[in-house]
Amino acid sequence: MAARVVAFIDIGTNSVRLLVVRIHPNHSYTVLTQLKQTVRLGEGEFNGHCLQPQAIDRVVFVCQQFATLARTSGAGEIITVATAATREAKNQRDFLDRLRQEANLDVRVVSGLEEARLIYLGVASGVHLGDKQALFVDIGGGSTEITIGTQHHYRYLNSLKFGAIRLTTEQLPAGDGSIATEHYERLQRYVHHNMVHVVRELHNYHIDMAIGSSGTIENLADVAARMYFKRDRHPDDVLSRAHLQQLLPVLCSLSLEERRKVPGLNPARADIIIAGAVILQTLMEALGVRSIRVTDRGLRDGLLVDYLVRQDHAPLIDEVSVRKRSVLQFGRACQFNEDHARLTAQLALSLFDSGQAAKLHRLGDWERELLEYAALLHHIGAFVNFSNYQAHTYYLIRNAELLGFDQTEIAMMATAALYHRKSLPRKKHAEFAALNKRSQQIVRRLSTLLRLAECLDRSQAGHVSHACFETLGDKRVRLNLHATQDCHIEVWSVEKHLEAFEKFEKVFERRFDIHVRYMAGEAIQAADLQESFLFTAPEPV
Repeated sequence: MAARVVAFIDIGTNSVRLLVVRIHPNHSYTVLTQLKQTVRLGEGEFNGHCLQPQAIDRVVFVCQQFATLARTSGAGEIITVATAATREAKNQRDFLDRLRQEANLDVRVVSGLEEARLIYLGVASGVHLGDKQALFVDIGGGSTEITIGTQHHYRYLNSLKFGAIRLTTEQLPAGDGSIATEHYERLQRYVHHNMVHVVRELHNYHIDMAIGSSGTIENLADVAARMYFKRDRHPDDVLSRAHLQQLLPVLCSLSLEERRKVPGLNPARADIIIAGAVILQTLMEALGVRSIRVTDRGLRDGLLVDYLVRQDHAPLIDEVSVRKRSVLQFGRACQFNEDHARLTAQLALSLFDSGQAAKLHRLGDWERELLEYAALLHHIGAFVNFSNYQAHTYYLIRNAELLGFDQTEIAMMATAALYHRKSLPRKKHAEFAALNKRSQQIVRRLSTLLRLAECLDRSQAGHVSHACFETLGDKRVRLNLHATQDCHIEVWSVEKHLEAFEKFEKVFERRFDIHVRYMAGEAIQAADLQESFLFTAPEPV
């Protein structure tokens, strides 16, 4: 089956978003284009429930441009949906007919619940929840979608008929001045009154964390970062309820022109940001949510996930975690040798587990997971150039924007992969020095295990099927290798790295011998490598 290009367009109340991807036969995909254009389709609509001619013209023009770009990129399909402004418009049919005739787009208008489901798919597929249950909030221009869900399943969906544009139009006075206290309080009461039944339902669900999507929440987080941290927002930042409560009166006290100049605030969103902020503040207060994580994923990403599942790409979506899926997706995009990558990861994890049992280290599940992903990606640098490929691997991982990881985890995986061959970690190296002390200690251990695992599949032929440490006494362990065929290349590779292993006097603090068992049919032979070398030491991590 050949690769194919598919495009997704989300026609929202405030913006139109485009995503173009190339989907490969191995279930991976490559993002070709992502675009967003503010169009204000819902401007002036909600009082009479009629899309205004100028707003329609803006959207049709943008959709023409997006559709042309998608088709120029080779898209054979363009999946297009429209949300709140379109589904409530009396002149919906006229609008859709124009899109069909002038942009050659067949647009599907989705319900509020379907919008919430697609947003959940887009966000949950890009964050790491583990066993936690999260509240998902998306504040659009015409509606607010709320979901309760785990990593793979939603438990609750709802769509509230108010968003940042609708509330601004219906509940705040027209004009460019500041927002008076009585208008702000009236808006709060309105939102609280219309949210009571939803809050009552949400109290039936356990919430471990909250995740916010949409431009409104992103922009509020941007402003808070500039105002309270004096810097741009970092990917791992959260928006606290306390900061939001302090921020709102400041925004209300400013005129529209002054709001447009607030550091971090998108000038095009200045007129609707207060209404959006009140929705978020009211919900967080009612549910006792102290902070909310921010993501740039949303409905258009959900359209892609939904498409992949419907097209029998479910194994990449449903059967593994967000983090592992993102790693595999990236590895496949780099055309890695997946069999070698998986075997290296399997060997590394076996060494980790048996080393833990032998008390070579005191690392836990989190470090084990990072080792697995570093092992899966350790060889992707060869996609750029085999010479010095570990350096290319480091660069690719550090800049891959892997989903579900924070920046520290990405740095640790990249650095562990960097040191799986050639140079050893040294504090004078910029990549290693950039890690904090605890991360450096962990990377020393993980890179050593990864280096050994890579040696044990040096031929990339899968001759060594299993490897584990066995305790022989207080200061000695034996490395047992189970091989289906002659693995002299793998043993030679370990010997070649002998000097590297000997220098790790602060890593495992044990001498070890290698014991090889060749298993072919019923014949079993044993061969001991004459050399033994010092592996060192568990300092508490």
